[in-house]
Amino acid sequence: MSASSSSLGVPARVSTRALGARRFRPGDAVALSVVTLLAITSLMPLYWMVITAIQEPTLVVKLPPEWLPKNPSMANFAELLSRPLLGRWTLNSIVVAVTVTAAQLFVAALAGYAFAKKDFAGRNLLFWLYVGSMMIPGQVTLIPRYILMSKVGFINTYYGLILPSISAPFGVFLMKQFMQTLPGEIIDAGRIDGASEFGIFRLLVAPLAKPALAVLGIFTFVGEWNDFLWPLVITNSSEMRTLQVGLAMLQEEVPMAFGLLMAGATYAAIPITVVFLMFQRYFLKGLTVGALKG
Repeated sequence: MSASSSSLGVPARVSTRALGARRFRPGDAVALSVVTLLAITSLMPLYWMVITAIQEPTLVVKLPPEWLPKNPSMANFAELLSRPLLGRWTLNSIVVAVTVTAAQLFVAALAGYAFAKKDFAGRNLLFWLYVGSMMIPGQVTLIPRYILMSKVGFINTYYGLILPSISAPFGVFLMKQFMQTLPGEIIDAGRIDGASEFGIFRLLVAPLAKPALAVLGIFTFVGEWNDFLWPLVITNSSEMRTLQVGLAMLQEEVPMAFGLLMAGATYAAIPITVVFLMFQRYFLKGLTVGALKG
């Protein structure tokens, strides 16, 4: 190495190859092979679901199965789309998932901001009591929630489907952890400029919290779209069923129509697959949101 290299703080014995890209080693090939095998294994149920959906109904139970259908058929999808309530079930799921996601983002962001940047008596105790409720299984609160919804007349309504899911401890925890990393000087500058507390939140805090809001929004939408137990309990008419519950009802109508059921599962998986492909980078950010401070 030349003297100019040493003057830059690089030891003379360090080669330029060591400063370049990391070389591919034999161990990397083994790791890559294992990861590839695990990825293929995890995708097999999804692949089999799609393959079963596009097979002719008479070939679904064929042994040995056809991994590559010779004559793909859309008969199962045609029968599914002919169901008169499919559109209503889809609309119900969209209304519930979008409304709960928007409301939960608003509530969790405000609560997270208060817990992270406001100093009030009992803040830490209240926060950990609220977050600690995540350890209570949802099945334990199922009956009390149903009784409460029954007393206020929200059985078999959108209110009953939406309201119990608006306030979620996980969302408050996520937003609080992220907002703790935001510099307090920005909030102080907003107060000096005469902004109200909600103005500070809307103009300064919320724009900086977009990564955490995106992560929470994706998790909430996917969770509400796939929710089955609560919509099953709170609704008692076919018109108010969500898509997941409605598709499960098909199994009672046509018990052995595996191709139809797989077509329904494929149809229900399309929205969350699109959401994942569009925002997959935010799923990775969700692993580290709020993990770093300073």
